[in-house]
Amino acid sequence: MSRIPHPEVDVERQLRPRPLTRGGERLRTAATLFTCLTAMAATSLVAGPAVAHGPAGPCALRRTGAHHSEGLDTWNAAYPRPTRARDAVMVFLSFPDSPPATTPAELAADHFPETGDFFARASYGRFQLRAHPQSEWIRMPKPSTAYAIARDWDARRRAAYLRDALDAADPHVDFSAYDIVYLVADPDAPGVDSDATKVVNLDRPLRVDGTGIRRIVTVFERHPPDRNVLAHETGHVFDLPDLYHRPTGGEGDWDTHVGDWDVMGSQFGMAPDLFGWHKWKLGWLDPRQVVCVRGDARRLTLEPLSVPPARGEVGGTKLAVVRTGRGSVVAIEARGAAGNDRETCSEGVLVYRVRGDTASGRGPVEVVDAHPRTEACWGESVYPPLADAPVRAGESFTVPGTGVRVGVEGRTATGSWTVEVTPT
Repeated sequence: MSRIPHPEVDVERQLRPRPLTRGGERLRTAATLFTCLTAMAATSLVAGPAVAHGPAGPCALRRTGAHHSEGLDTWNAAYPRPTRARDAVMVFLSFPDSPPATTPAELAADHFPETGDFFARASYGRFQLRAHPQSEWIRMPKPSTAYAIARDWDARRRAAYLRDALDAADPHVDFSAYDIVYLVADPDAPGVDSDATKVVNLDRPLRVDGTGIRRIVTVFERHPPDRNVLAHETGHVFDLPDLYHRPTGGEGDWDTHVGDWDVMGSQFGMAPDLFGWHKWKLGWLDPRQVVCVRGDARRLTLEPLSVPPARGEVGGTKLAVVRTGRGSVVAIEARGAAGNDRETCSEGVLVYRVRGDTASGRGPVEVVDAHPRTEACWGESVYPPLADAPVRAGESFTVPGTGVRVGVEGRTATGSWTVEVTPT
């Protein structure tokens, strides 16, 4: 058995909302804290002509040093890209102060095949997340209370937890065989805090079984867990940012940036499929499915984002993009009640802003509300003011501050949306 060195982490704290009950409605509250590899200074937004572009085209934002930058002209090689099948090991950790009341098989079933199915649908079958749950509990050397597990986790206690977990698991697991590591704690142990689920990004990779582990998903979920929680956390493993808004002083709503419209904003969303921009970033959209609109108005037919292409075909246009500045774009896509979005209460053409130099958790994506005076889906939506954000058939909408105009003429017989986009 190899001895695991003391992990070094660079802390960036991010919170994952959780629901509260208020008169039957599901609301969010503070949750997980995360760490990051590095945080470089982001370049500032500069309005004006589009800059020189690379092979991804003139509407592809450049990747910057912002944590989980939404730039997609290049891929950050520090993260695994989900363009091929990836293998994930699930290690189940018990503690000497609490005999487990569940089995590893029961906890694995809390997350799989559901999480794998989410990514299979989101990627149109281009990505397969293969889970390899271990069949036995691995006993930690200390009581669960000794690690002081919490969402605001002391760095030394967190490092001790990681070191002990990998030391205990090393004789039983060949970590070199896996792309992703999930450490799943016994949810009934007294020291386990369900708000502490997070991705730990290591400043210096840990060497285990001859492989470098750069990030670990530490899972402290209840049984059964929050819906789509592992899809959200796994998104961070693939360099996707947190999209929710963190209220100042604990007051206010969490989901004011994107509402229900992406799992990286809320795992509780009614329409949690990944934005078309994220699918482009991850390599799941063919370049022919993305249209960069420049110059004159352009009439497009947008296929609903969640609808996969016919077998053997590339598929039609999923995403239209208008460059609005050196580091910003307006993105336009159709959302309908299918696939990961099957529970949505609102269909139409969704418009959102993307900034490539805005860090995770600080609003790199913002949905633009086409109906700012109304709300929808109270009791179901994570943020009703944005539940009716899409532009509906027969409506036109000008994105504030840009002059970009989106007019939705109607729907085709196959369910696609006919849209006219005017850049300025």
